[in-house]
Amino acid sequence: MLDDNLEDFETREITFDAISRRVHVGGQGPAVIVMPEMPGLSPQVIRFGRWVRDAGFSVWMPSLFGADGAEGTADAGARVFKRACVAAEFRALAGQGSSPITSWLRALAKLAHRECGGPGAGAVGMCFTGNFALSMMLEPSMLAPVLCQPALPLDDPEAVESPPDELAQIRDRLHKEDLSVLAWRFAGDPFCRAGRFAAYEVALGAHFDGRVLPDTAANPDPPPFFREHVPAPHSVMTAHLIDQEGELTQSAVEETIAFLKRRLKPKAMGRGGD
Repeated sequence: MLDDNLEDFETREITFDAISRRVHVGGQGPAVIVMPEMPGLSPQVIRFGRWVRDAGFSVWMPSLFGADGAEGTADAGARVFKRACVAAEFRALAGQGSSPITSWLRALAKLAHRECGGPGAGAVGMCFTGNFALSMMLEPSMLAPVLCQPALPLDDPEAVESPPDELAQIRDRLHKEDLSVLAWRFAGDPFCRAGRFAAYEVALGAHFDGRVLPDTAANPDPPPFFREHVPAPHSVMTAHLIDQEGELTQSAVEETIAFLKRRLKPKAMGRGGD
């Protein structure tokens, strides 16, 4: 896949607490924050963002690391990964708690909801940003979190990034408002193992909806960074997705969009969808 110039999105510079980041915005309807995975806002992540946008949402894609729109080489991706692992806004290791960047992302969700209207906002985190969508549930406007192969903490693939007090607050909110968390992983993913989903189930109870795809459903020819540095099926919505009707990964995208619609466009779903 070639580099993506994002020409069909508006690029905005958005600042919260003196921290400015580029955010690529497009579409109309309730807001959905689509976060990058390593090594950045790749063409595959942007393709997913377009699918969400074309389903009737306003998509906000923040630039958190890497070169926006670049397919990139395996070596360039590895450099991005190493920088992110030591950056102050991310906490990649067990016991460090939620990444500080999630505070900025909660502010982004609040702004996006205010501008776009609707009952609330959604968020899709992937890999390095997977658990960020859960931490964003501390923002009241967040209604639809999707965790795609959440990879943090890197040094304990069966643990979760959120500390106990955060998980307790989120579970309480999920229960009171009858909300749920949708999550995806491949069965053999070494970065997001079965134990991690089990830990989420313990922490969040029946409000955690974890979906597991067989490794045979993955694209066997992913982009360079994944061929070189990710030795097993990992990225459900992007790098390891097979973009063909009837494929399990494509069905996962459709189910994710249906989840967003149920939470963010309930009146349309009541009319049989849109």
